[in-house]
Amino acid sequence: MDPRSEISWQLDTNFKPKINQGQLNSTECPCSKEYLNLINKCWTFSPQTRPLFPRVKRELKQINPSNTSAIDNMMQLMEKYSKHLETLVKERTAELEVEKEKATDLLYRMIPQAVAEELKNGKMVNAEEFDGVTIFFSDIVGFTTLAGDSSPMQIVELLNNLYTEFDEVLDHFDVYKVETIGDAYMVVSGVPRPNGDQHAGEIARMALKLVACCETFTIPHKAGTRLQIRAGVHSGSVCAGIVGKKMPRYCLFGDTVNTASRMESNSKGEIEHVL
Repeated sequence: MDPRSEISWQLDTNFKPKINQGQLNSTECPCSKEYLNLINKCWTFSPQTRPLFPRVKRELKQINPSNTSAIDNMMQLMEKYSKHLETLVKERTAELEVEKEKATDLLYRMIPQAVAEELKNGKMVNAEEFDGVTIFFSDIVGFTTLAGDSSPMQIVELLNNLYTEFDEVLDHFDVYKVETIGDAYMVVSGVPRPNGDQHAGEIARMALKLVACCETFTIPHKAGTRLQIRAGVHSGSVCAGIVGKKMPRYCLFGDTVNTASRMESNSKGEIEHVL
C-alpha cells in the first residue's frame, strides 16, 4: 500500500468505540448520561465538531461540581447501585418470608403441625396407633331437604358460615378437626397429641358449645328456619396417618371411627349419642 492509500485508509477508518442510543438511555449503566454524552462528542468522527479542551473542562465541572475524578464518581455510583440492589434483595426476602409463613400456616390448618414438619423435611410419616381418643361426628338435620330448596351457592354460603363459627369454638378446646364432608363435621381429641384421660371431657364440652352455637345461627337465605345438628361421640383406639401424596390427608381408621359415625346417624336433632 502506497503512502497516499495508507493515509486515505486511516482517515476513512473509524477507530472510536461505538456508544449506541440504548447505552445512553440505559438505567443500568453506572456512568451518568452526561459523561456518556460528553464522551460521544469527543469521539465524533469529524475533528471540527469535537469540543475543545476548555469546553470539555467546563462541561466536566458542570457535571461534577465536587471536583472528584470521573473514576471516583463512577465508583460512588457503583456503590450506590450496589446498595440499591441490597435493599431490593432485603425487601424481596422479607416478602418471601411473609408468603412462606402464609403457606406454612395454611399447611398447619390442613395437617397436624408435627406431621407437617416431618413432610417438609422429606421424611416418611408412619401410621400411629392411639389407645385413648374420643371422636365426634355431626351433621345437619334435614340437610337433604334444605339442599333441595336452595341453590348451590346458598348451600356453600350456609356451610361456610356454620363451619367458620364451629372452627372458632374448636380453638378453645384440645381437639383436632379431621375433616368436613358435605354437612358432616368430624373432630377428634387425643390425636395427634395424646392428652391422657382428658379427651372425652374435651369433646363433650366442645359438643355442647357447638349445639349452643346452632341456637343463635341464622341461615342466610332462610331467616325463619332454625338450624339443628345431631351428633355422635365414641371413645376408643384408632390408627392415624397420612394418606395420599398429591393432596395428603391426615385420616383416622378403626372401629371407634365407625361406631362414632353410627352413633351420629342414629341420633336426633340437638341430641348427642355418647357410647
